Amino acid sequence: MPYLLIEFLDELVFGVGETAWPLIRDDLQLTYSQIGLALSLPGIIAAFIEPFIGILGDVWRRRLLILTGGLLFTVSLLLASASFSFILLLSSFILFNPSSGAFVNLSQANLMDSDESRHEQNMARWTFAGSLGVVTGPLLLGLFVHLGLGWRGTYALLASLSTLSLLLAIRFLPADKKETPFPSFKEVFDGFKAAFAALKRKEIWRWLLLLEFADLMLDVLFSFLALYFVDVAGVTAAQAGIAVTVWLVMGLITDFLFIPYVEKQRDTLQYLRRTALLNAAAFTGFMLAPGFIPKIVCIILVNLFNTGWYPILQGRLYSSLPGQSASVMAIGAVTDPLMKLLPLLIGILADRFGLASAMWILILGPLALLIGLPKRLQPETFNLKPST
Repeated sequence: MPYLLIEFLDELVFGVGETAWPLIRDDLQLTYSQIGLALSLPGIIAAFIEPFIGILGDVWRRRLLILTGGLLFTVSLLLASASFSFILLLSSFILFNPSSGAFVNLSQANLMDSDESRHEQNMARWTFAGSLGVVTGPLLLGLFVHLGLGWRGTYALLASLSTLSLLLAIRFLPADKKETPFPSFKEVFDGFKAAFAALKRKEIWRWLLLLEFADLMLDVLFSFLALYFVDVAGVTAAQAGIAVTVWLVMGLITDFLFIPYVEKQRDTLQYLRRTALLNAAAFTGFMLAPGFIPKIVCIILVNLFNTGWYPILQGRLYSSLPGQSASVMAIGAVTDPLMKLLPLLIGILADRFGLASAMWILILGPLALLIGLPKRLQPETFNLKPST
């Protein structure tokens, strides 16, 4: 299925990029603040672009948007491979984010539309494809570093793989229902009107905010993991690579096992509450435990207890917006700018107080789930058309 391949590629890029931060930092002589800016600013800028992509994905030519996003996705990877300064690197990330939004997020919307009764189950498969990509990323980077091609050579290969994925998307994506060269103003206005109407509903805000906070124990923690082991735990770069690999392999295994688990569950809210509590305890142990091995054990538990968070929460959001799958991008942009500031905040605090202190912000992730999850699933959460 081309959608899962596109997600695999996107997370392959992510796995390479997050593991390469120590190499990129040393090569380009970056500060924590610059790293935080590179992790935050592209997402903030994309938050003002992606709403239009999402609305157009619902009211206009989604296939054309996906393919255009795939082309720019490839260009951004080429630019990253040619980056010999922080400005060029930052520019490549700024181009990458909205391109990924069009190429990857709209592909996810197509997958969700393929069976609206199985959002959480299909999201579990999507997440596993992403985990496979993330696991492959560090292995690919390690091979290229061993061959003397470095992180730039890895990004050049990623651009080649992106070109292949784009060609496959051209071949297999379904045709657009509309063939108009440009969307009408009324179509775009009505799309935004429906999206804003959805924001009047409390359950939409719940899933949006919980998704953002849950990400603190997912992508945000992973972004700083290699740097934490090198700079705080005081281990070698090779040991940090082992820690990252353990995190990724553990995620791959648990995401695979979660697929049959979620098939048997009618209500996964109790599962989220229990794992959030266990995750908070495991993360506290990770931050306080001395030595490499104890921290590895704790980070395995952190990874185990965040299993299923993203597919469940994202699936609930899609189910709350029937007929508006692509508009999830537009609605998500409401919370993205604020939450994308957190990596920058962590970077600034790390420069001032040390990374060991700054990382405590991440515990807000499981705490938000414990506070924000409903006691029980309300019937009106699903199969409601937004008012217009």
